[in-house]
Amino acid sequence: MSGLRLFNTLTREKQNFTPCVSHQIGIYACGPTVYDRIHVGNARPLVLFDILVKLLRYHYDKVMYVRNITDVDDKINQRAMEKGITIDSLCEQTIADFHRDCNELNVVAPDVEPRATQHISEMLEMIKELISSGHAYEASGHILFSISTMPEYGKLSGRSMDEMIAGARVEVAPYKKDPGDFVLWKPSNTNQPGWDSPYGRGRPGWHIECSAMARKYLGKVFDIHAGGLDLIFPHHENEIAQSCCAHNTKNMAQYWVHNGYVTVNGEKMSKSAGNFMAVADALTKHRGEAIRYALMAAHYRAPLDYSDGQVSESKQALDRLYRAVGDAVATNPPSEFIDILDDDLNTPQALAFLHQKVKDTNKGDKNAAGEIKACAELLGLLNYSSEEWFRSEANIKDLSVSEIEQLIEDRRMARLNKNFSVADEIRQRLASNGIELLDSANGTLWQRK
Repeated sequence: MSGLRLFNTLTREKQNFTPCVSHQIGIYACGPTVYDRIHVGNARPLVLFDILVKLLRYHYDKVMYVRNITDVDDKINQRAMEKGITIDSLCEQTIADFHRDCNELNVVAPDVEPRATQHISEMLEMIKELISSGHAYEASGHILFSISTMPEYGKLSGRSMDEMIAGARVEVAPYKKDPGDFVLWKPSNTNQPGWDSPYGRGRPGWHIECSAMARKYLGKVFDIHAGGLDLIFPHHENEIAQSCCAHNTKNMAQYWVHNGYVTVNGEKMSKSAGNFMAVADALTKHRGEAIRYALMAAHYRAPLDYSDGQVSESKQALDRLYRAVGDAVATNPPSEFIDILDDDLNTPQALAFLHQKVKDTNKGDKNAAGEIKACAELLGLLNYSSEEWFRSEANIKDLSVSEIEQLIEDRRMARLNKNFSVADEIRQRLASNGIELLDSANGTLWQRK
């Protein structure tokens, strides 16, 4: 058994992780609603849960990671209409963009990436079960979940019913038995996507999508459900209600893991606030790996204030790691490093551990470089060779990569022929173009200053 401990939102305490089934882990994370490019705030859970899955795979033989795509939603309908394109076209383009952003951030694809539109039959089956068990009802063409039938409703968020109603954007409709009742199925007009059902042509509510897809791939009760703090209520609260009532179980997931917000000047990054930075835009300024490093610089449950300066510092930190590792081959991560990650995924301390290992390499520890590489693999870092990392700063100012490399070769030959004044002139020219040279016994590398 591993020593993994996670803060469980459901119990409000850090707990030893014990799987439902020995060495077979199921984890579900809420993925994107594909109406627009993801921003840096959306990227944080992608990176952090990617690390969590890597850690689980280190400890356990079988890990099934499911991260869904919501491709039926009123925001999607609205955006497609604004752009004058079909909903399918918008979704396909946005999904492709999402996958590119994930690749740039070194986020590994989940084992299963179910799309909501491909699981309508599973949703309708769950809705049927909820109606037959008295937990859902039909009203004015809608199917609604009756929260009064679940005494434990609100246990995840810890809010009273009045607080939940006041704090959520709940549609107060006259056909609801209770203002907190939420939609499982709603009618679609001719301009909206819809599917035939026993309740008429319509489309699913947001919450039933995740419950149905999680059940299909992970079963009625699974190990970990992950997402952002903003999903605790109403989304995750409603998932629990649907799943527990449909299956007559105490829990949907044993552990609920939620990451903190990304902020800008202390305010949550969001599209509605207009203070967001799209990942695609951030990638025009920074390396994807530097953004990834920046997103794990604070503990996952704490807020993280994002800025270009912070990512630049992360790039410099990565430079130090790449210099220390060189062409070393990964060995095994030290037990101290695993203990750090096992303590509720403490990535800031894990990064500090790596930089302590850099100091060890400078003191002549021959094993440290391989250990750094092994630890970095668990964090999704140091994915390039040191040479690739420092040579990939393409087209710096007026010089192309080939021109830079030719100048470095000219300098090498000048030094070989003891033409040191020529070698110095070449170094100065490169420096004026923002290129710093790093001489070593293995040759010369270069990087942006």
